[in-house]
Amino acid sequence: MRIALSQIRSTADPGENLELVRDGVAAAAAAGARVAVFPEAAMARFGVDLAGRAQPLDGPWATEVTAIARAAGVVVVAGMFRPADDGRVSNTLLVTGPGVSAHYDKIHVFDAFGHRESDSVAPGDTLVTFDVDGVRLGVATCYDVRFPELFRALAQRGAVATLLCASWGAGPGKAEQWELLVRARALDSTSWLLACDQADPETCGETVTGNAPRGIGRSLVADPTGTVTRQLDGAPGLLVADVDPQRAADVRAAIPVLTNHRL
Repeated sequence: MRIALSQIRSTADPGENLELVRDGVAAAAAAGARVAVFPEAAMARFGVDLAGRAQPLDGPWATEVTAIARAAGVVVVAGMFRPADDGRVSNTLLVTGPGVSAHYDKIHVFDAFGHRESDSVAPGDTLVTFDVDGVRLGVATCYDVRFPELFRALAQRGAVATLLCASWGAGPGKAEQWELLVRARALDSTSWLLACDQADPETCGETVTGNAPRGIGRSLVADPTGTVTRQLDGAPGLLVADVDPQRAADVRAAIPVLTNHRL
């Protein structure tokens, strides 16, 4: 299965970001991808009024992304924000396209490194998998990558690959942690890990202030042994990868951690 990671730099304007999604889907389709993955907060970047920009799944932003996906014949995974019942928002991955309609609300909200996502974002509580051409995929968001049990649970539900959408916070050692964690979760779950981050704003000439996580780029693909097969730098770009489900099956037969675990 061919999957494209569209490493974009979201702005504060959902309308502008919709055009980035449109362009990314077109590029993914032209490359023969069946799935086009965009970062967390693709709808609107962090560090702005998320509640004022949040929309329901049947709102104009998600509706247009669905139309774009269906017209291109590609399944799209993209980060957006929805109104939550308590006045906060849900940090949601929209999963939409031909034969697919799902969404995942980020379970582990980012209360770390001086940032408190929980002040504005309500956590989710449900794992999500979906099938494309008979291949089961899981989804996860950013801070989730620090929790191995989530990725193992997705694999135990049949996912041979997990799509990780992020807006990773910059800082000392954070780039190294990003790669290490993605590789470790691939190895923990003997799954493909396809991690799509926001592009580094500084590569586009933007000076970033405050502690809102804005992305560092470095989107990457790790195979079920934790080996990095493809990686971007910090700038906006498209990474196209061919994911072989048999590779996951072979590694799981050789290293059966999903069946050998006892805790």
